[in-house]
Amino acid sequence: MTSPRRQPARRRTTVLGRRAVLATVPVAVAALVGAAGPAGAGTIGAAGAGDPYFPLSGNGGYHVRHYDLTLRYQKDGRLDGTAVLSARATQPLTRFDLDFKGLTVGGVKVDRGAAGVKRSRQELVVTPRHALRAGQDFTVTVTYHGTPKPVTDPDGSADGWIATDDGAFVANEPQGAMTWFPGNAHPKDKSSYDFTLTVPKGRTAVANGNLLGQRTVGHETTFRWRETQPMAAYLATATIGTFQVRQYTTRDGIRVYDAVDPREAKAAAPVLKQLPSVLEWESKLFGPYPFTSAGSIVDHAKVGYALETQTRPLYDSAPDILTLVHESAHQWFGDSVSLTSWKDIWLNEGFATYAEWLYSEQHGGASAQQTFDELDARPAGNELWAYPPGDPGSGANIFGTPVYDRGAMALHELRKAVGDRTFFAILRAWAAEHRDGHGTTAQFVRLAEKKSQKPLDSLFHTWLFTKGKPNRA
Repeated sequence: MTSPRRQPARRRTTVLGRRAVLATVPVAVAALVGAAGPAGAGTIGAAGAGDPYFPLSGNGGYHVRHYDLTLRYQKDGRLDGTAVLSARATQPLTRFDLDFKGLTVGGVKVDRGAAGVKRSRQELVVTPRHALRAGQDFTVTVTYHGTPKPVTDPDGSADGWIATDDGAFVANEPQGAMTWFPGNAHPKDKSSYDFTLTVPKGRTAVANGNLLGQRTVGHETTFRWRETQPMAAYLATATIGTFQVRQYTTRDGIRVYDAVDPREAKAAAPVLKQLPSVLEWESKLFGPYPFTSAGSIVDHAKVGYALETQTRPLYDSAPDILTLVHESAHQWFGDSVSLTSWKDIWLNEGFATYAEWLYSEQHGGASAQQTFDELDARPAGNELWAYPPGDPGSGANIFGTPVYDRGAMALHELRKAVGDRTFFAILRAWAAEHRDGHGTTAQFVRLAEKKSQKPLDSLFHTWLFTKGKPNRA
């Protein structure tokens, strides 16, 4: 998500192909999901994945390997959907939950049999006709309809399916996926996706991964998208609008798809044309680009933030170059390497913010040290020191200044402590060793100590976990 310091207009506004191609998801994913929640060893899947900041986010007892989402959007905002989830039970299951809120459910099947279903807050509670064995593969088919509405996050901002004047801006971080499809919506559970999106003729529907094809019949156009690499639900999108589309392939073989609202096209063009050079620059620092496709969705939405939707970041208006750098860096840090718990979000936002500092440093702007010094000069009462970035305390704080800027300051202190050569080796190793998977702060600290052969607990404790402004006198 966009740095709140660099782009105030795009920060979180805080109050404080139908055939499934199943991605190869690390075995650790199933272990993480299966172990989540108090019902991990029982016959009822836990109602949440065990995240302290979002207790009902995700579910226990199963892992979704693949989502096949078929959606039809109408001009009046109505959505008709069918979601087919290909899953594996990680424990015996007589009942399990899906995250799903707001839309009307037409029916639920587990494999070919109708299943019992009831609503409980944001949960769709499913009781299959026959109990599922641990390790059993099964499919869940949910049909639904209605007019999606966003959810309000603890910080007061909206996410999920956000209506616009010509469609929808679909940005899910941290909990909005449940507003438009049922699923296991915690970053612990990563899956491959197929999208079949039908919209009124003249509109464009943009999702993740590669465009497999589009076809217009009568007054409707259907777009088919596929993301084969593991993706957290909050990184999925199905943004709809009247877009100008540009497609090309970079010299590194990355397929780029840009969709831009005409009202933002003039301002966006000079920045979007720099995407190939930004990805090339980041690849030199962080290792090979982790996906086969890239691009941008530039809407005219004015929702207050951009989001690193996997392979194709989503901007609520024309971005500046540092915003593009930030969201592109998330493709490594946040998308390919995902969170295990929302309290570790500095691993996403601190890293993407530090990418901005590095870009400025290497492209004629302020050095990373100058940016650090400017921030470090802020008095103890400044919002920068309001809470430690390594554990922000609640979901209301995960998009605040400490997570972004003090998180980046922690990385700069690490860089100074170990030297540039080792520092960038640590970043590349982090991206490579956890590619398509997950990471934690503790794992990053261990990696940094291994690569540097230095004890770094004190450094990370000071910059990630100390309350208030660090005292280094």
